[in-house]
Amino acid sequence: MTQDRLIIFDTTLRDGEQSPGASMTREEKLRIAHLLEKLRVDVIEAGFPAASPGDFEAVRAVARAVKDSRVCGLTRARAPDIDRAAEALKDATAPRIHTFIATSPIHMQHKLRMTPDQVVEHAIAAVRHARNHTDDVEFSAEDAGRSEIDFLCRVIEAAIDAGARTINIPDTVGYAIPQQFGATIATLLERVPNSDKAVFSVHCHNDLGLAVANSLAAVLNGARQVECTINALGERAGNASLEEIVMAVRTRQDIFPVETRIDATQIVPCSRLVSNVTGFPVQPNKAIVGANAFAHESGIHQDGVLKHRDTYEIMRAEDVGWSANRIVLGKHSGRNALRTRLLELGVEFDSAQLDDVFARFKDLADKKHEVFDEDLQALVSEAAPEESDRYRLRSLYVCSETGVTPRAEIQLEIDDQLRSGAAEGSGPVDASFQAVESIVNSGTELLLYSVNNITSGTDAQGEVTVRLSRGGRIVNGLGADTDIVIASVKAYLHALNRLTVPAERAHPQHDGV
Repeated sequence: MTQDRLIIFDTTLRDGEQSPGASMTREEKLRIAHLLEKLRVDVIEAGFPAASPGDFEAVRAVARAVKDSRVCGLTRARAPDIDRAAEALKDATAPRIHTFIATSPIHMQHKLRMTPDQVVEHAIAAVRHARNHTDDVEFSAEDAGRSEIDFLCRVIEAAIDAGARTINIPDTVGYAIPQQFGATIATLLERVPNSDKAVFSVHCHNDLGLAVANSLAAVLNGARQVECTINALGERAGNASLEEIVMAVRTRQDIFPVETRIDATQIVPCSRLVSNVTGFPVQPNKAIVGANAFAHESGIHQDGVLKHRDTYEIMRAEDVGWSANRIVLGKHSGRNALRTRLLELGVEFDSAQLDDVFARFKDLADKKHEVFDEDLQALVSEAAPEESDRYRLRSLYVCSETGVTPRAEIQLEIDDQLRSGAAEGSGPVDASFQAVESIVNSGTELLLYSVNNITSGTDAQGEVTVRLSRGGRIVNGLGADTDIVIASVKAYLHALNRLTVPAERAHPQHDGV
């Protein structure tokens, strides 16, 4: 049986970033983009260039850096958005403009306030305008999962006639059911007269936990591009998981008449990087990339695996990038050894940045002696103090004793001035946060406090995620240290520093025209 090519379209840097608190800097997007390229994804959706100057610069940086994957920018169906995306993508080796407009009755009536005829006109105009910039234009019918099939056929036919070569059918609100969604794809391919002139794509959300199932049902019915994210990151309950899509297709070649070009051994490194950058831990029982994905505790299972792996394992852990923690560096390792190993992990620094990372590596090596790949990734992802950071930790003293209320004393550097504070709390972390607040009085609400160990052992680094909210804005902060209280304060200050940066990002789905 001849296998078709399934195009993997990764939108971690765009839709994934829309998960509350998951905003990424230009440098963070670049690091992830380099690893996605190493993973061999076909298309990297780098962002929404019209959202803000920062988003524009990030998309432009990714477009310039990536050579082996297509780089895509999202736009609404309006000329200024499309021109902005074209400008951001002008240096890309293979640029794609992805424009969309809503097609469901509820969106057309209540969000766009447009008639179906007007929506078709806007779709045609947007695709034609995008074709002035590139031959690779993708059109999405937003909320296709709740759109009327006759109107979907009409707008898709018009978009293909206007020059779209990829047609995306999004289940924007995660409303679809696999059998029904697969049938929709089959119907569109059959009823749209010019469907053979475009690749049909799907973009499924996970509100009912069916994003992967819906995507795979679409593939079985003729879709040949799947839009997905690393770790299923994304708005609300997230998107279809790239790692699950890829490994389902690869593992069940008896069912799926498609293959991908993905280098699956890069899946776990990508997962860890995205988790570190965004501060969203991967749940232990997450398929493919969770810590327990290839663990066996049941005696019967362990016995079976030892006798023959296929009894309980349908994939090899090594195939997706899992390996035993390997000591790569220690306190006697030099700067060049660190640089070489970071390059192998997909991380590249200029000389000044490497000096900073090397200094922090030496501090870490003195504390825990054996430094693993996971430690290095956390070291790189942890926010090192930047010139623009307003709050910096200078010293922390915490007293926690049985029968005594914990107390923390802290020194912060704020706008180049040293300030001190102290507070009591219900525990050492709470006391430390209260001590910070006694100085900064930030007016924030703590939404999430999460602790994970980076490697095993009592000397392992703890990685802390803190999520803060203020005035409707949500940010994540990340901190790592062998001392969990210090890691917690680092994460808290990282979040506070992110809140000091003005947020002026538009959301692509707030205004579709």
